Amino acid sequence: MIAAGYGLALALMGTAWGVLVFALVINSGVGLAYGAMPALIMGAVPVSETAAANGFNTLMRSLGTSVGAAVIGVLLSQLTTAQGGHTFTSESGFRAGLLTGCGIALVAVAIAAAIPAGPRTTAEADGAGPAAGTAPGHLASAPRQG
Repeated sequence: MIAAGYGLALALMGTAWGVLVFALVINSGVGLAYGAMPALIMGAVPVSETAAANGFNTLMRSLGTSVGAAVIGVLLSQLTTAQGGHTFTSESGFRAGLLTGCGIALVAVAIAAAIPAGPRTTAEADGAGPAAGTAPGHLASAPRQG
């Protein structure tokens, strides 16, 4: 959905309503991806590793946002035009940024599709397995000292 939004942007960027439409599509895709990714990750890792995997997802999302902003900033600053003694980002700069976003979104789809099915068992997912609530090698309840 994000890649489709970037594709729409190439055709609709000339009008205000076009910007509204493609921004709506792109941001809807981002919202769906942010909501679906933790569930996809939790299904692909052992129950005991879900917190670490989701933390890693959050870290990678933050790094991706930062690196993406830097890359688009470089593109927009290098593809400029001058008018009246002022320098502005050219239309080709915006198009290059949109194509970059589209390409990265397609790569992300391929990566997400390659995430293998998780090692969870039905008992573990239902909370009835040996991994439910305990770490490997630990007792479910420690004896009281007193």
